[in-house]
Formats: sequence, C-alpha cells, structure tokens
Amino acid sequence: MASHKGYFEINESIVFIGDALKVLQKISSNSVQCIITSPPYWGMRDYKINGQIGLEENFDDYLANLIKVFDETKRILRQDGTLWINIGDTYTSGNRKYRASDKKNPARKMNSRPDTPSGLKPKDLIGIPWHLAFSLQRSGWYLRSDIIWHKPNGMPESVKDRPNRNHEYLFLLSKSNKYFFDLDALNRSLGKKQRSVWDIPIKANNTNHSAVFPEELITPCVESSTRENDMILDPFYGSGTVGKVCLKLNRKCIGIELNQEYVNNQKDLFDKGASIKILNKFS
Repeated sequence: MASHKGYFEINESIVFIGDALKVLQKISSNSVQCIITSPPYWGMRDYKINGQIGLEENFDDYLANLIKVFDETKRILRQDGTLWINIGDTYTSGNRKYRASDKKNPARKMNSRPDTPSGLKPKDLIGIPWHLAFSLQRSGWYLRSDIIWHKPNGMPESVKDRPNRNHEYLFLLSKSNKYFFDLDALNRSLGKKQRSVWDIPIKANNTNHSAVFPEELITPCVESSTRENDMILDPFYGSGTVGKVCLKLNRKCIGIELNQEYVNNQKDLFDKGASIKILNKFS
C-alpha cells in the first residue's frame, strides 16, 4: 500500500480497523471495481462502539450518515463499477426504549432504541430499504435492481397479527448507466437462469457477530460484477464474509470495520496464508 497526494493506493487485500467514512476519505479515487456490503440496520443492534451507525435518535440522521459513506464510496468506485447493498427492515418501537432478549438470538436484546420516526405510528413497518434506495438514487446512483433474498429457513417471529417475515432486500446500483455485469456468470453462480428472487438459507455461524450474511449470497455478486484480481470494497466488514469469498474467487478485498473484536476473530483466516493485512486503529 502506497500513499500518493494524501490518498492510499491499495493493490493488496487489507482490513482497516476504524471509522468507515474517515478511512474512505483516504482511499484513492476510481480504485475499486465493486462494493458489496450490509450496513448496520437502524435501531436493530447495539454494537457498543463509539461512532457506530444505526442507533441515531433521528431516522433522517441515520440515512444522512449512510449517504455520506456511500457518496465517498462512489468516488472510490471505478466508472464501470457496481454497488450491492443488503439491508433489512424493521418496525417502529412505539417509543419503547428497549428490546427484550431472545433465547435463540441473545444479541437481539437492546437497552436503548430510537423513538418512532416523525410521521409514523407504533407498529408501522418503516420501509428502511426503500428509504435508503431512494436516497441513494437522489444522490446520483443508478438504482438497477431490487432483489428479494428469500430465507427458506428464516427465524419464526412471535407476532400474531401479520405474516412472519423471511426476506431481506439486496439492491444493485451503479455509478453510471453503463457498467460491467456478467449475466452468464450470475446464472452459473446461482445454478439457473436467475430472476430477482434468490432462495438462499441462512446459516449458523461461530462468530460473535449477530448479523452474518451467507457466502452464497455474496458469491453471485462477486462473480457477476468482477473479474479475477479485481478489487472489492466492503465499508462495513463485520465478520468478513466478503473477504472470505474474495479470497476463494481470486479477488482482492478492502475491508473497513469499526469493531476490532470482529476482526480479531478472523485471525485464523489471516494466519493461514490468506494474504490479508490488517491495519490497526486507523485514524
């Protein structure tokens, strides 16, 4: 990794431990082919890290913080590059300032939750994915596809007055109206001529991260949007799924993660000749 005119010029896989926006502002423009990420969902998890996105008191502030990050990624993205975002939805808290524990998912428990956004009511579905998608569209991104990630083995919910949810959204966006995309590779990756609903089960994980997406969700994105040795960016690196898939498919990866503990839990991957470097405590 070299520095030129105050920017990092990165040609190897690396994980930065630090604030996503601050790190992105130091990465050189037009230097990655694809961005694949799942940002923190609003009001869903408390990662107990100063500066985290997702616990803003105001929903508009949450969206504004995400747009700042994705505007910076757009500068870093090549002109023919793409952005894949996985994001789920949630319901208003009804101004209840906590979320009860769940035996099957202890990380669900929260002692602090944002108030109900202005204009919404208790029990309203917020529509977070579409708020984000439309905000990105307004900021200049091309919104190319909304993909339903159907989870055949999704966790049951305790509610009795609506259907249980077993899906999330995966959005495909681009920096310009013409971009690299290999539809044949997508179809091969998913095993059939693929439409906009992907049936991909969730899997148990042995990490302490509460929101791990499966490698099978990331692989089609990587194979359809990049070539071997291309650079992929994940500004919300978490448990490192994007990095693992990149290594398997001979791609390079830049990861950014605020929580050092999540990265420490991947030491076994880094220590097995995977050639991912870690830059600690970036500021």
